[in-house]
Amino acid sequence: MTGMTSSARPLLNRRLAEFGTTIFAEMSALALKTGSINLGQGFPDTDGPEEVREAAVRALRDGRGNQYPPGPGIPELRTAIAAHQQRRYGLSYDPDTEVLVTAGATEAIAAALLALVEPGDEVIALEPYYDSYAACIAMAGGQRVPVTLRPGEGRFRLDLDELRDAVTDRTRLLLINTPHNPTGTVLTREELASIAELAVERDLLVVTDEVYEHLVFDDAEHVPLATFPGMRDRTVSIGSAGKTFSFTGWKVGWVTGTPALVTAVRSAKQFLTYVSAGPFQYAVAEALALPESYFTAFREDLRAKRDTLAAGLTEAGFSVFHTAGTYFLTADIRPLGETDGITFCRALPDRAGVVAIPTAVFYDHREQGAPFVRFAFCKKEPVLSEAITRLQGLRT
Repeated sequence: MTGMTSSARPLLNRRLAEFGTTIFAEMSALALKTGSINLGQGFPDTDGPEEVREAAVRALRDGRGNQYPPGPGIPELRTAIAAHQQRRYGLSYDPDTEVLVTAGATEAIAAALLALVEPGDEVIALEPYYDSYAACIAMAGGQRVPVTLRPGEGRFRLDLDELRDAVTDRTRLLLINTPHNPTGTVLTREELASIAELAVERDLLVVTDEVYEHLVFDDAEHVPLATFPGMRDRTVSIGSAGKTFSFTGWKVGWVTGTPALVTAVRSAKQFLTYVSAGPFQYAVAEALALPESYFTAFREDLRAKRDTLAAGLTEAGFSVFHTAGTYFLTADIRPLGETDGITFCRALPDRAGVVAIPTAVFYDHREQGAPFVRFAFCKKEPVLSEAITRLQGLRT
């Protein structure tokens, strides 16, 4: 019969059966339907620097990147990425063999895991995790092993003993995200040193998602894992222009690592998008060379917005965890008499006209994240103020 399949087997690959519509799509659709303020999905509501946007326009008009760019990325961007890593962190990479441009960090994550993980390999990820981690591990046929960041002293902390205990003879790779989405935790130099020692001791590969590297506040510092002894040769580092320059729609990310690691990742990446974002690559090359004053002003603007939203959420009755990096705040809903973040977030648009993300969807151990919700503060001040005003009604 037309439209019928010849087998009772589900259409969707079983590896992806647990992954339906992402929570971001669901909550953003709910925001549109209800006219709510969307503090759920993490994208700014203003564009980045005008000179960077104009650089993209120039490239379009000059015909640079309108056709397929080189597979590894345009030389100008690869050179700019290498210069950024050297200038910021003292990490030296050959732009020709140790840098790969990707369609955002999401593709970089997918390509790295598809390249480096085989069926049956265990991949340790910090929980709660960005949702694409679980899906990409599944697509590679790997087995994810979550290590839970646990709340304590106003922040989420990594239990290094728990991490060490999670490593088995089947562990292939550690997937580390710092600054960490969604908790806002920035792993300390001491924590990273312990992770590095473990990776070297057990001969593990490491993929580090560092897309929020420039979004660190107060006394926190971002230290790339690749800078620690023995780590450069086993670490795939992932960066992105979207979060740093507020052009998330351009989807320009990158991978740095040894020639062998980058070649492996490129072998998978070439069959995903092949290439992308041609004209935008030229603009991002210029963005990476912006003066330090840009990065400082960007951080300070976000720090102020973090403080505004944190104070407002506290006044509305939430218990708010400290955010040392990223542009997300995690809040505990239990002081409001609530315990289920998923139910809370689905009702919040009707109750208060605000959208947030339930953190439980980023856990394998759902109960660990049940009372937590995530708010994005990368919005205009009037938007945050209006959201805070709306949320005040939750206490009445």
